[in-house]
Amino acid sequence: MAVEKQQIGSVWTRPRRGREQPALTREQIVAEAVGLLDSEGMEALTMRQLGARLNAGATSLYRHVANRDELIELVVDEVYGEIRVPEIADPADWRTATETCAESMRAMILRHPWMASTLGQVGLSYLGPNVMRLNDGLVGLFEAGGFPAAEAGDAISAVMSYVVGMGISEAAWLALLARTGQTEQELIDQLRPAAEEAAKDYPRFQQDDWDMNPTERRDRKFRYGLDRVLDGLNARRG
Repeated sequence: MAVEKQQIGSVWTRPRRGREQPALTREQIVAEAVGLLDSEGMEALTMRQLGARLNAGATSLYRHVANRDELIELVVDEVYGEIRVPEIADPADWRTATETCAESMRAMILRHPWMASTLGQVGLSYLGPNVMRLNDGLVGLFEAGGFPAAEAGDAISAVMSYVVGMGISEAAWLALLARTGQTEQELIDQLRPAAEEAAKDYPRFQQDDWDMNPTERRDRKFRYGLDRVLDGLNARRG
């Protein structure tokens, strides 16, 4: 008896439905979903809530996306379209261009803090058109920068893994800030006594940058790690 193969549940693995409600498009749904996520977070994203924001019933949304998981795939691909990958003609420009792309990706994650809880469970995100364009641009950048074709993918993965890891940590922190309603400096000032008390018996864990601007502190930490990753990769260029 033949066993019917189960279809992979992803918006990128099924044909887009031909009949679309004229008053509502997939693009409108995705744009509104991004707005909802930015303002209220991942917990607020339901088909019912999104339909209310669009003045449409949940049934109307299902004409365009099969379920919430497909919607998340679409919004993730949408915000990946914000990332800039410069093109270069001179291999010597590789590092500056890669820094620009890394900063662009970090900025995207921080604009959309809900990404912190999403990137690890987003399904087949790599099949989305914006992610495909991003990856194609990165391969072109790294090959133009002198990386062997067989090594470019691993080099790109090293940079992107660092950016995503740091970005997720920052986004989680910013999401906490949003929930408290405090500024970053206010929350740090509030936490400082408890943190100093907890570290008093651990001199190697003393923090000496409490008075530094918190945004500048996060920028410095991100840039330090990125520079070390790029230092290592730079030695691999042809």
